[in-house]
Amino acid sequence: MSAAGGRGASGGSRVQLRVEQAGPLALLQDAGRFGVRRLGVTQGGPVDIHAWAWANHLLNNQWGAAALEITFGGLSLIAEGDAQLAISGADLEATLDDDPIEPWSRFEIQAGQRLRFGSPKDGLRAYLAAPGGFLAEPVLGSVAGVIREGLGGHDGQGGKLQKDDTLIFQQCHEEGELPQAPSADNRPDYSQPARLALVPGAQIAEFDGTSLFAAFNRPWQVDDRADRMGVRLTGPELKCAVSSMISEGIGLGAVQVPPDGQPIVLLNDRQTIGGYPRLGALTPLACARLAQCLPGHEVWLQTQALSAAQADYRRFLQGFLPG
Repeated sequence: MSAAGGRGASGGSRVQLRVEQAGPLALLQDAGRFGVRRLGVTQGGPVDIHAWAWANHLLNNQWGAAALEITFGGLSLIAEGDAQLAISGADLEATLDDDPIEPWSRFEIQAGQRLRFGSPKDGLRAYLAAPGGFLAEPVLGSVAGVIREGLGGHDGQGGKLQKDDTLIFQQCHEEGELPQAPSADNRPDYSQPARLALVPGAQIAEFDGTSLFAAFNRPWQVDDRADRMGVRLTGPELKCAVSSMISEGIGLGAVQVPPDGQPIVLLNDRQTIGGYPRLGALTPLACARLAQCLPGHEVWLQTQALSAAQADYRRFLQGFLPG
């Protein structure tokens, strides 16, 4: 087996986490599957790249190390060895043998202890990282789990975790000081309305003025039709002069508007082409924030210039990439 990233440490034994109880959705995710969209294969990867990056960073893992994305909670894991792990993202009321674990933190786990994720308290998705990343066999260059395409994940077939499955990682020897956890002031507050940066583009000029004003000056709510493929927003009806078009390639965060005028934000497991007009695209960090919104959560769209969005993302990556 091989991992999609590690932390450059030597030696150590393999450790297993056994699934005692499987929640609604828990998937292994590395940075994603790239260079294959020409084959109709989507990218996968963490829908909240910010929280995923922090979980790995807390253990000095290299960019791309596979972490576990846990949606809605309900997951219970039994350690079959001693290890240091890290969690970030949503507060899913994680406990270690019934003792609460602080979100955005590292913690020690010993053989026989139970790590459990409860119900969403703040946010929707938590990320669990292990030293060097969880081990799995790459499929098309990535271990990112995509259920619809049957690719990647812990089983190589895009499967979500099931009872009695195991997660394996290498308990590496420490090398260097581990990073500090982000302060409370620097952690996202998922309870607040989400303000999402959108780079205008594509067919935005084809929407009438009233629609454009409403799109960026009125709140939207996250619909219950939301998953790793995309999130539907409900609110003012948007009207576009383009009723049909030849399908185009679809990038991360594309905001498509179907005939009912209610936008759909496409995320990591999106289809590779689409034929609805688009307002533009959310930035990767805006997609990460949206991925933590429960149904009914209030969101606002805000325009951002492409150059500013690129600069923001470069600054984000510089905090996690070497050099």
